[in-house]
Amino acid sequence: MNERKTPKYPILLVDDEINLLHSFDLTLNEHGINNTILCNDSRDVEKILRESKISLILLDLSMPYIRGEELLETILPEYPDVPVIIVTGDTELETGIDCMKLGATDYLTKPVENNRLINTVNKILEIQRLKEENHTLKSRIFTNEIDKPEVFKEIVTQNPKMKSMFQYMEAIAKTTEPILITGETGVGKELIAQALHKLSERPGRFVTTNIAGLDDQMFSDTLFGHKKGSFTNATHDRKGQLEKAAGGTIFLDEIGDLNFQSQVKLLRLLQEKEYYPIGSDDPRYTDALIILATNKDLETMVAEGSFRKDLFYRLNVHHITPIPLRERLDDLPYLVDYFLEKASKNFGKKKPTVPPELFTLLSTYHFPGNVRELQSLIFDAVGTHKSKIMSLTKFKQYISPSSSRVIKQKAIPLSEKIQFGEKLPTLKEVQSALVEEALKRTDNNQSIAAQLLGVTRQALNRRVRQDKGLKET
Repeated sequence: MNERKTPKYPILLVDDEINLLHSFDLTLNEHGINNTILCNDSRDVEKILRESKISLILLDLSMPYIRGEELLETILPEYPDVPVIIVTGDTELETGIDCMKLGATDYLTKPVENNRLINTVNKILEIQRLKEENHTLKSRIFTNEIDKPEVFKEIVTQNPKMKSMFQYMEAIAKTTEPILITGETGVGKELIAQALHKLSERPGRFVTTNIAGLDDQMFSDTLFGHKKGSFTNATHDRKGQLEKAAGGTIFLDEIGDLNFQSQVKLLRLLQEKEYYPIGSDDPRYTDALIILATNKDLETMVAEGSFRKDLFYRLNVHHITPIPLRERLDDLPYLVDYFLEKASKNFGKKKPTVPPELFTLLSTYHFPGNVRELQSLIFDAVGTHKSKIMSLTKFKQYISPSSSRVIKQKAIPLSEKIQFGEKLPTLKEVQSALVEEALKRTDNNQSIAAQLLGVTRQALNRRVRQDKGLKET
C-alpha cells in the first residue's frame, strides 16, 4: 500500500547545507509531514516551481549563487499563493524582517528548534487548507451541485438541507483536522463517516470503533495497542485501531461516553497526532483522518463539567449534524421504496405495492429512532406480509397512540401543547379545531385521523357530520 503524502502538495526545502536539509526533512517526517522536495542549489528553485505545484517553501537566506532575498523577489510576484518561510542566522535577523515586509509569511532563526519548525509549518498549512476549503465550499454553494453523487448512494434523500450537507462534506473531505458528527440515534452517522472516507480518497482502510463503555485502559489498548509484557496476559504485541487505520480513516463512535482520563489522551491525539502504545516510551504518529460521533449534547456536557472544554473546541473544527427524519418527511417515499427493495431481497419476496395511505400514516409519527427505526419497521412488515398490496396493519399497530413506544416517550406538559387566549374557547370549539387539525395533517384520511385522536373512525365520522351540519345551518 502506498504511503499517503502529507500535505497534498510538497513542501520545498531550500538550503545549501545538505545536512541541515536532511535534518529538517527528518523532523517533518517524524511529525507526519512526509511530502517534501529538497533543494541545495538555489539556481534550481525556479525550475522546481515551474514543474511542480508547491504548498510551502522553507527558504534559507545565506546561499551561494542566488541569495534567499533575491529568490524571494522573484518568487512572490510569480507565485503569490505559495507561502514562504525565511530561515535566517542571528546576524541576518534584520534582513529576515525586511523579507517579511516584502511578503514572506514567517521567519525562523538558526539554530531552528524542532517544535518551532513544526508549529510554524503546521500553522501555515492549516491556513492554506482553510482557504482551499472556503473556496471549494463557495463554489459548491453557487453551483448547487454535488460532484460525486455516487458516494452518497447509501444515504437516500432528495431533501435540500441534506444536499447542502453533502456539499459541505465534499468541501472538507481532504482535511487533516478531526470531523465531528453529532445527531440523534439512527440518523446515519456511520454512513456519513464512510462517505467522508470515500471522498477523502485515502488509500488506507476505514476502521470503525465504538468506544462506549470502555474504561481508560481498554480505550488505550483498543486505539493505541500494547507491547508484549506491558500488563498481565499481554503475551504478544498488539496493533491498535489507529495503526490499522494508517493512511485511511478511523471512526470513533459514542465519544460522549469517554471518561476524563481518556478525554485527555484523545485531546493529545488530535492536537499532536501522537500516541503511545501501552508499555512503550516511543511515540507514534498517525496520518489517519479522525472522524468522531456522538448522539449526546456535548455543549451541555461541557456546561455540566462532564466533558472537557478544550477537547470540545478541538473537536469543533468541522461539524456535521444530519437532519432528523421528522424534519425531512419529503424523503419518506424514497426511503420506503429503498427499504422495501432491500427487505424484499432479504426475504426472497416480490416487492409489494404500497397504498398511498402509508405515507400519510408515517408522516404523523415523529420517528425518535429516525431512519434506522423506519428501516426496522419496514423489514418487520415485509417479513409478515402475504398479499400483493402492503397491509397497513403492522404500521398502524406500531404508530398507535396506545402502543408502548408512544406511552414511554417523554410527556409534554399540556401547557406547552396548547396556548389559550384571554377568552377561553368552548368545548365544542376546541373539539372542532382538534378534528380539523387532525384531518389537515392526514390529508382528510379519517381512519388515520381517528387513530391520531385516539377515537374510533365511526366516532370521528359522527363528529365531522355534526360540524358540517352546524356550518350549513
